[in-house]
Amino acid sequence: MSTLRILLGDQLTRGLASLRDYVPGDTVLMMEVAEEATYVKHHKQKLVFILSAMRHFAEELRHHGFAVDYVSLDDPANTGSFTGEVQRAISRHRSARIVVTEPGEWRVMEMMKGWGAEILSDDRFFATPASFAAWAQGRKQLRMEFFYRDMRRLSGFLMEGDDPVGGQWNFDHDNRKSLPKDLTPPPRRRFEPDAITREVIDMVAQRFPDHFGDLQPFGWAVTRADALEALDHFITACLPHFGDYQDAMKQGNVFLYHSVISPYLNIGLLTPREICELAQEAWSRGDAPLNAVEGFIRQILGWREYVRGLYWQRMPDYAETNFLDARRPLPSFFWTGKTEMNCLAQAIGDTRRHAYAHHIQRLMVTGNFALLAGLDPRQVEEWYLLVYADAFEWVELPNTHGMALFADGGVMASKPYAASGAYIDRMSDYCAGCRYRPDVKLGPKACPFNYLYWDFLIRNEDKLKANPRMAMPYRTLAKMEGDRKVDISRHAAAFLAGLA
Repeated sequence: MSTLRILLGDQLTRGLASLRDYVPGDTVLMMEVAEEATYVKHHKQKLVFILSAMRHFAEELRHHGFAVDYVSLDDPANTGSFTGEVQRAISRHRSARIVVTEPGEWRVMEMMKGWGAEILSDDRFFATPASFAAWAQGRKQLRMEFFYRDMRRLSGFLMEGDDPVGGQWNFDHDNRKSLPKDLTPPPRRRFEPDAITREVIDMVAQRFPDHFGDLQPFGWAVTRADALEALDHFITACLPHFGDYQDAMKQGNVFLYHSVISPYLNIGLLTPREICELAQEAWSRGDAPLNAVEGFIRQILGWREYVRGLYWQRMPDYAETNFLDARRPLPSFFWTGKTEMNCLAQAIGDTRRHAYAHHIQRLMVTGNFALLAGLDPRQVEEWYLLVYADAFEWVELPNTHGMALFADGGVMASKPYAASGAYIDRMSDYCAGCRYRPDVKLGPKACPFNYLYWDFLIRNEDKLKANPRMAMPYRTLAKMEGDRKVDISRHAAAFLAGLA
């Protein structure tokens, strides 16, 4: 009985569940469809990255004896949708059985249910949606830290018996240093496009000219071999300093000491277990300190697994929540990067050029502004989904909706991640090149983050004042004279009214 094995663009892993029992006579179906390229206008580099990686993976499968039916975007018979291409493939191959690995996104799972396919668990993750739901059952709060500790115990990473190595679970307090002026991060490994990638670059330029972002220079790895090389470079050259400076930001240096492997991990060129094993081995050899390795493993074993579990537990209703009733449209500078606020100009400019910004730029610059300005969660989440090469809804939505925007009312985060300009000044060199000053609270020279922060607290006092973690700023707010609050609100209203 021949089997049609459907492989999606974020399932580029040889050990994928739906490929394991392949036998001659089976067919692997891979599809490029316009619907997936355009349901949001993905960054041009994101499209090139995924499509080129798919084409390279198809060639790798063929080299290892798999029969691959690859439908390209420029196939004149292409229906433009997953479901249409599955129906065409069923007619072509007359397969008696269809096998898929569960997708990462709710909307694709809803499509899959209509295909008559066996849907296998995606065991590239440490936790299943079912195991997360079991962990969450009966808990009043779903905090990542406690989930992460259980994942450490289950996986054995950085454990000595039942105890964490170093005597504590989390070394985050050691990982908040600004970058010294005399410390220069190493150049990052980038990859010259080969013939396949150049062909995809030309196609994307022609078919999607109005999509966000710069197409060149393109330097992402699109094969497992190159992704492994990028991972090795991070482990050897960057991981030793990753912990100390993971929250730092520097103008003109978007990658710093970050791993920059999330795109490869999220499409399957790398797997989470092998990454965590290599990081732990670096600590065991004495090549990287514990605070760096623990902080890095926490991002994968903790945050990544946690947001996936939360996504599948809470969808589809999760995306509809808007706890702070934020309705302001997304400003145009999120697309152009043209703003006098240098931190935003830098973070958005980096994103335009590379389809990448690291987690503090996302959370504490663009995300912080979106939170304080009361931007519509739907519009902000669509922006995050389309601008980053590593963004898929299962990982993007909870991080943006819950962590950055507090739109879920505290399901994910214990408090809003709101900050004034002082935080950005402390963790970056952005403020030195800005027309606004982080030490000025009101007036034309004041950093807008300063008065937007207090205006955010004033506007949302009825919803946030009872939060124990917000007690200190609300005590400070209560001590302010009435005229001061009026001035803050007036400055904030004038600034927000000027957004277009």
